[in-house]
Amino acid sequence: MKSLPAQALRFLRNPGVIPIYLPTLFFGMSLGMMRPILPLYVSDFDVSYVLIGLVVGGEALGAMLADVPAGILLRRYTEKQVMLAGQILILLGMLLLFLAPTVWMAFVSLFMFGTGRALFNVSRHMFLSEQFSREKRGRAISVFGGMVRMGNAIGPVIGGFIAARMGLRAPFLAVCALALFGIVLVVLLLKETRRRDAGSSREEGVAVVETLRENRPMLARAGGGVLLGQAIRAGRRVIVPLYAADVLGLGPEAIGLIISVSWLLDMLMFLPAGWVMDKRGRKHAIVPSFMIMATGVALITLTQNFEGLLLATALIGLGNGFSSGSMMTLGSDLAPARTRGEFLGVWRLIGDSGATAAPFVIGFVAQQLALQSAAVAISGMGVMAAGIFAFLVPETLRSLPREQVRAAASGS
Repeated sequence: MKSLPAQALRFLRNPGVIPIYLPTLFFGMSLGMMRPILPLYVSDFDVSYVLIGLVVGGEALGAMLADVPAGILLRRYTEKQVMLAGQILILLGMLLLFLAPTVWMAFVSLFMFGTGRALFNVSRHMFLSEQFSREKRGRAISVFGGMVRMGNAIGPVIGGFIAARMGLRAPFLAVCALALFGIVLVVLLLKETRRRDAGSSREEGVAVVETLRENRPMLARAGGGVLLGQAIRAGRRVIVPLYAADVLGLGPEAIGLIISVSWLLDMLMFLPAGWVMDKRGRKHAIVPSFMIMATGVALITLTQNFEGLLLATALIGLGNGFSSGSMMTLGSDLAPARTRGEFLGVWRLIGDSGATAAPFVIGFVAQQLALQSAAVAISGMGVMAAGIFAFLVPETLRSLPREQVRAAASGS
């Protein structure tokens, strides 16, 4: 058996690793820089809290609306071409956000950024699906997820430093620089994959309908798990700071420390997650991950001080890290070769819908009942996600005949 350094070296020699993973790290850093300062930036336009939420949500809306079109574009164009289009939109969106004279221009800029994010994400997902065999896919995609997590951890520190010294708009220029560097890497280092056959718009539309029809049982069940799983992932980002501030009365420094520890533990788990997915099976990572996260979110409601919340969020971080790249890996396994781009576009749409809906669910439940009730609701989503993946979705590590996968998905 080859040593771990030898395996890592062989992995890094793959021609797609550097131009895929480094831009992914830069993109994670970009998101980390943006998200803490966006509400403050929008509030400088002297608008209501409702409008602040609407404008900040423009990025998620743009991504959701572009997920399926991104999959369709991959039938006509290569992954490299779609990836570059996404990065260019990201760069232009951030440049417009830096220059935006009105709050509505800020919304358009973030919508453009979200559209670019969708093109970038779906094309990278497609590339990794085709470059790595099923037996190596879990490790490849878990490293991808690890790069995003690393960027999310580094970005807020850099963004806060730049904003404190150069103003709230300055981090957007830093994002532009990272996007430009990513574009250069893709142009120079990423080799073209097989050329797509340009089809008519009618054929592309038929491909989407065909994908939905042929994979309806699987998308209904596995997709339900993805939606709920992404909801608990997004929900923790809202629950933890709100509970810390409103229930425990903790200040920004304490909240920042709690979140940083959770992200650190999250980052440490992406290599074990990939190994488990490729050696034991996808379910061996997915099911425990969501159960651990659900337990951690539920424990938040029992915490009464800084130390208790720190332990609960640390558990959530461990659980989330153990599923690094798992939803992308499962989507790659299930995607039919003939309509892979369309399937992955729909797959990401389902996940983005769960992530987008979670804050609204938390806000509604907290408004009607209490913040603790919202935490219980999000925890329940995690348990439901684990149950769906455990009992209703087939194990995809070993190649299954398409008929067997369909039979498992339909419960026959």
